Amino acid sequence: MNIAFICVGNSCRSQMAEGYAKHFLKDLKSKHNIYSAGMNPKDQIHPLAIEVMKEDGIDISSQYPKSLGRYTSKRP
Repeated sequence: MNIAFICVGNSCRSQMAEGYAKHFLKDLKSKHNIYSAGMNPKDQIHPLAIEVMKEDGIDISSQYPKSLGRYTSKRP
């Protein structure tokens, strides 16, 4: 199963959602592909998103904004 969190900048909420999903579904990780992406990704994850997730014991500091195009293929 693929689980995608899509937004515009992929720098805050979608990154947090990806982090929570990976955390809560970690025992089923082999059965799920969890990712986030954005239509116009920013240069980095918002520092407050990293800080808030850290408060919940989830480290998203190694995640980075990704383009939606990375996960889609263009068909003619």
